[in-house]
Amino acid sequence: MGGFMAATRDGIITTIGRGGSDFSAAIIGAGLACERIEIWTDVDGMKTTDPRICPDAHRIKVISFDEAAELAYFGAKVLHPATMLPAVQKNIPIFVLNSRNPKNEGTRIAAHAPSSKNTFKAIAAKTRITIVDIVAARMLLAHGFLRAIFEVFDRHRCPVDMVSTSEVSVSLTVDSNDAIPAMAADLAKLGDVKYEGRKAIICLVGENIRAVPGIAAKVFGAIPDVNVRMISQGASEINISFVVDEGDVPDVVRRLHGKFFAEVDPETFE
Repeated sequence: MGGFMAATRDGIITTIGRGGSDFSAAIIGAGLACERIEIWTDVDGMKTTDPRICPDAHRIKVISFDEAAELAYFGAKVLHPATMLPAVQKNIPIFVLNSRNPKNEGTRIAAHAPSSKNTFKAIAAKTRITIVDIVAARMLLAHGFLRAIFEVFDRHRCPVDMVSTSEVSVSLTVDSNDAIPAMAADLAKLGDVKYEGRKAIICLVGENIRAVPGIAAKVFGAIPDVNVRMISQGASEINISFVVDEGDVPDVVRRLHGKFFAEVDPETFE
């Protein structure tokens, strides 16, 4: 079934938007308690990175719900992040298949994926990111300072991707949009505010990477000459994320892919 067609409350025919048909399939599959949910698209499943950047990207044979959701949120275009929610609730595996190459096995997304010899399953890049810096020496350790900052983003209905704090400053990343100057004006009541666009978040996803020593050294050792603005590791057991200039994305992704996917586990990748 094609699930991207819908109707408004007034009965006017419309489209749901990006990922609408995938989400519809997941909702109906969960409602019918199906054995599997198939998402038919125009690629051979999920890849280790964007094949437009790395033509040698490998097909991922099997990946966990958590890993796939993380990749979808941080820029992988194959699936919309919401698609997996109904399937997760009913523990129904999702298969991402290619309508132009139906004989290909695609990618199976399940609650648990077998352990892989590779550290990471995939690399995603989310572009059009803005870094917002708030510096407020007067608010050092003041109760409610972080809450006041996030209330501003809440009022403007702007989600935050990454957060980094120091003694007197907070840095955050948000999707670049027209509301940022207005948000900056509100944040200026709390401290000095600077914001800088044309950034990107690079996200490397893999199971249990928090427990593997030396991962960060290997990641940043592959890009020693790249200016990294923010780093996030530890908030999730399955990802390392960092911010670079948008123009550096192709080079960074290719170098990381060459580092971590020069050889692949045949049980997990093709």
